[in-house]
Amino acid sequence: QVFPSQDPLDRADFNAVEYINALFPTEQSLANIDEVVNKIRLKIRRLDDNIRTVVRGQTNVGQDGRQALEEAQKAIQQLFGKIKDIKDKAEKSEQMVKEITRDIKQLDHAKRHLTTSITTLNHLHMLAGGVDSLEAMTRRRQYGEVANLLQGVVNVLEHFNKYMGIPQIRQLSERVKAAQNELGQQILADFEEAFPSQGTKRTGGPSNVLRDACLVANVLDPRIKQEIIKKFIKQHLSEYLVLFQENQDVAWLDKIDRRYAWIKRQLVDYEEKYGRMFPAEWCMTERIAVEFCHVTRAELSKIMRTRAKEIEVKLLLFAIQRTTNFEGLLAKRFSGCTLADGTVKKPEVPPPSTNPFLEDETGAETDEIVIEKSDTDKPKKPKAPDNPFHGIVSKCFEPHLYVYIESQDKNLSELIDRFVADFKAQGPPKPNVDEGGAVLPSCADLFVYYKKCMVQCSQLSTGEPMIALTTIFQKYLREYAWKILSGNLPKTTSSSGGLTITSLLKEKEGSEVAKFTLEELCLICSILSTAEYCLATTQQLEEKLKEKVDASLMERINLTGEMDTFSIVISNSIQLLVQDLDAACDPALTAMSKMQWQNVEHVGDQSPYVTSVILHIKQNVPIIRDNLASTRKYFTQFCIKFANSFIPKFINHLFKCKPISMVGAEQLLLDTHSLKMVLLDLPSIGSQVVRKAPASYTKIVVKGMTRAEMILKVVMAPHEPPVVFVDNYIKLLADCSTDTFQKILDMKGLKRSEQSSMLDLFRLRLPAPPPGGDSTGSLSLSAPTPEQESSRIRKLEKLIKKRL
Repeated sequence: QVFPSQDPLDRADFNAVEYINALFPTEQSLANIDEVVNKIRLKIRRLDDNIRTVVRGQTNVGQDGRQALEEAQKAIQQLFGKIKDIKDKAEKSEQMVKEITRDIKQLDHAKRHLTTSITTLNHLHMLAGGVDSLEAMTRRRQYGEVANLLQGVVNVLEHFNKYMGIPQIRQLSERVKAAQNELGQQILADFEEAFPSQGTKRTGGPSNVLRDACLVANVLDPRIKQEIIKKFIKQHLSEYLVLFQENQDVAWLDKIDRRYAWIKRQLVDYEEKYGRMFPAEWCMTERIAVEFCHVTRAELSKIMRTRAKEIEVKLLLFAIQRTTNFEGLLAKRFSGCTLADGTVKKPEVPPPSTNPFLEDETGAETDEIVIEKSDTDKPKKPKAPDNPFHGIVSKCFEPHLYVYIESQDKNLSELIDRFVADFKAQGPPKPNVDEGGAVLPSCADLFVYYKKCMVQCSQLSTGEPMIALTTIFQKYLREYAWKILSGNLPKTTSSSGGLTITSLLKEKEGSEVAKFTLEELCLICSILSTAEYCLATTQQLEEKLKEKVDASLMERINLTGEMDTFSIVISNSIQLLVQDLDAACDPALTAMSKMQWQNVEHVGDQSPYVTSVILHIKQNVPIIRDNLASTRKYFTQFCIKFANSFIPKFINHLFKCKPISMVGAEQLLLDTHSLKMVLLDLPSIGSQVVRKAPASYTKIVVKGMTRAEMILKVVMAPHEPPVVFVDNYIKLLADCSTDTFQKILDMKGLKRSEQSSMLDLFRLRLPAPPPGGDSTGSLSLSAPTPEQESSRIRKLEKLIKKRL
């Protein structure tokens, strides 16, 4: 690695034999052996010289190293001495600097103390003069000058907090506190005189003295300000409590407008008379409105508890509508800054959602509650989504929302009954293969009504009433699923002929088969599409309800049971379609099993029963596919379920074809291949647009029909010698069941004695079970690989072409 070399002699894996063979690859090359030997000897001498030179060069290395070490130690000692000298000089310099600056520090301290003393004396002079002036102005009620002076005195007094131990300073501080207390009591007395609390008639009015007094109150203890605000608002609303007493006619919900009209007039009156008296930062107009809301909520709660039996849903919604309108008006007029006490929390704005259920929701949610059959109500402007006053009054209606919930329960019950009646009157939807299966219009009507109720209820409350409404939704989703969807699915028994699907198995070839009509097929597809729409929309409804309800109640909203109900309707619809097509093919399969296959003399075109099966498939499948165009995945499920039902039934009828001659088996093999091709093309049969069948469906068809083909190939194989026949059966079918082998022997028409010996040989030839495996596992063999199946299919096609 240190001295890279291309010389083979330097390689770690040097091989002398290979090296010599490289030098003398042929016998003729041995003629140069003397020259090669001389070159090697020369190289050896050079290597010896190099080694000798290196060894001699290392003789004095030890002595040179010790000398270099001693020199390094001496250099270190000299360096250490120089560092020590520098350190000593630095310490001497530092000491010299301290001596020079000592006098400067003393002068700095003296200057600082002198400045502090002068400043303190100035503050003391200002404080003493200010206290005297404050006491004199207080006696003369000069509130305008007092406001500015008091703030300055309080600020100056803060500088003397650390000097309170001095008697004179403490005395000045007590005089300031006494002046503040006197000012507070004096201002309260002035307001009491201007706005007496007794009586409803306000004799006083705004004045410059009271306006200046409010400025002083800003500087005093906050309790003084709160007391002024409280007394003024109480006196301002005293008339309201008298006018709208519980025993007054205007106090009931039908005249709730008058309450809000009164406060609007009072706020306008306040702005005109007292707007300039109180400082703007007091927000007196908003405080009056908020106190009015609290009083109104308490009064409405009390009167509704007393007259609960008189509350009707229209009256309740009318009162809620007017109240929410008023709350929206407050949000436009005020900022909600006085609500910081936590009485009403500001709602959070939900993040935007991509939920399809939110279509046109912005307009729906912000629309005011509109009472049905009311022509006098005009649409209002949308309320702000972040209204801080939301619920400040309307919260009182929440305990009585059970009236609204009961009304929705009744309305939904009538709606479901109307859906049932309309369906019976109008009948099933008309076939329309051009547009695909139509969703029942009643489904859209139901969810539109649900959406309206949800938005309306969320405006009223996001608490327990939303949970109660969700329960009502669940109830009528189930009723819709059973009464409208499942209740209108065609029955599998024909009412006119009394035939059942099971009886169709006994029909003779050529007889009429009781099938669903075109209208019934379209109805099943329409119900399936409707159930799929309901399933998706119910999931979106659940998500939207969780967004509307309080976070603490989200876990109580669960529509999984209703979604499962619609899934059951979908499954039943698909099963009906499969049963109908399956039953239509049963007579043809019965005819196949009753044919005398031992008498078939030549292989021709496909048999009549295959033509019959293909005819039924071509009649039903295009109709179902076109009507399920909007729900493609359920059409795929239909195809898969039909294949899983038809193929095992076909194989069972195949076992009933006994005995079978060689020619008969070849004919059956041709028929099986024809059916396989039709089944593989089933998803796009009769369609102008050819689509590749889903891989899951193709796998089922190939696996099932290949098994049928292998059964017939085993039947076609000679049974002599028996060992070869048994091994061929195990290899082709990969089925170690004795029952299946017994059926194969019956199809070949062997005698019982021959079958007995064959069965014994079959049991002996079964592969040994894997170690540790159970008994059931030993009866299964590995299925043929796709390559094997493809090879067998090609051989089968060649055989069919040869026979044709």
